Formats: sequence, C-alpha cells, structure tokens
Amino acid sequence: MDDSDKKRPGAPADDRSDAKAAPEEESPAGEAEAAAGETPWAGGEEAAERAAAEDALAALQGENDRLKDQLLRALAEMENLRRRMARELNDARAFAVANFARDVLAVSDNLRRAIEAVPEAERAAADPALAALLEGVEMTERELQNALEKHRVKRLDPKGERFDPHFHQAMFEVPDAEVASGTVVEVVQAGYVIGDRVLRPAMVAVSKGGPKPPANARGEADEEPAEAAGDGAGANDNNPASETD
Repeated sequence: MDDSDKKRPGAPADDRSDAKAAPEEESPAGEAEAAAGETPWAGGEEAAERAAAEDALAALQGENDRLKDQLLRALAEMENLRRRMARELNDARAFAVANFARDVLAVSDNLRRAIEAVPEAERAAADPALAALLEGVEMTERELQNALEKHRVKRLDPKGERFDPHFHQAMFEVPDAEVASGTVVEVVQAGYVIGDRVLRPAMVAVSKGGPKPPANARGEADEEPAEAAGDGAGANDNNPASETD
C-alpha cells in the first residue's frame, strides 16, 4: 500500500491515536487514595463537633439541676410560709379575745366576792329581797362564766390539787403535817386559762411539813413551790404561755 492510500479520506484512524485521544478515567485505587488523604481532616472536625455537643449538653444538664434545686427550695419555703400563716391564723382566732377576757376577769372576781360576802347562815335567814338579790348576782356570775367558756376561757380552782408552777402562783405556805407537802390548801384568787395558755395563774396557799408528795409519771417527786414572796411565785415566772398577748 502506497502513501496515497494512507492519506485517503475516510480511512480508519490508528487505534493508538484513538487511545491517546480518549479521556482518562480515574481508577478505584486513585479514589481510595484521595479519600484516604481527606480522612484525617474530616475525623478531626467530627470529633470537635462531638465534643462541643457534649459540652453544651453538660451545660444544659447543670442548668436544669440548678433550676430544679431552686424550684424545690421555693416550694419548701412556700409550704413553710403556708403552715406558719395557718398557725398564726389559728392563734389569732383562738386568742383574739385574750386581752378582753383578761379585763373581764375583774368583773367576775367582784361578783364572786359579792356572793361570798354573805355567810350561809345569814343567807338562810335573809328576807326575800336579799335572797332575790343574791340569786340575781349568782345568775349573773354563772352567765359570765358561760360566756367566757364559749370563748375557751376556763376557770381554775385547784384546791386539793398538786401545786403546778405552770398554772399556780404560791402566795404563802401553810404548815400541815397531815397533808402532803406541796398541796394547794387554799385558793386566794381563781386562775383562768384560754385554750392551753395561762390567762391568769391561780393564787394559792401551799402546804408544807407533811409527807413527801407521790412520784409523778417519770418516777420523780413533783416540784416543790418556791419560797412564797410578797409578789408570789409560780406561773408568772415559769410559764412562757402567760405572756401578754
């Protein structure tokens, strides 16, 4: 074949020239190498993002714990406040009349003195007018006591009872060998309580010189009254409940 045949149009091109002209394709090995080259950078960024997310989660958990603690404290304070207010409200309702009742006690004392001023012998032989007057005073005194009891004010008449410094005030001592020492043998002035609070201690005379008092529930002898002084001893000094409202 001559040169004209080689240059003839339409002749097929050489296979080697076609191979050179064809675009080159990347092999799988090349792609793996490229991916391997990018892995260290991608792994570092992913670890940093994970660490940042964990730090944010820890911060949110700490904030949640702090807010939860504040909420529990606030609830506890509100519950304590509610209980304190309820207790103060109950005390206000129970002891609101304490000052008024204390002032009324003088009226009750005077009525009782008026009744006791008339001996039994004279009362039995009294004319109808005096008898009616005494009966009216007694009825008035009873109604006053009933009105006080409606407001939880009760009278203390501890004659024959053991001396209790929380409710009694010893005015003087009476030697008596037959009565147990520390027994109330005379009530000079009746006492009053409102609920479980002393409104006015009972002024009493206490025996001394007798046998020892029986042991109380704890196996100890009851407390002996303090040496009676001019201003008395007992509830005013020993009972915090007798404070002025």
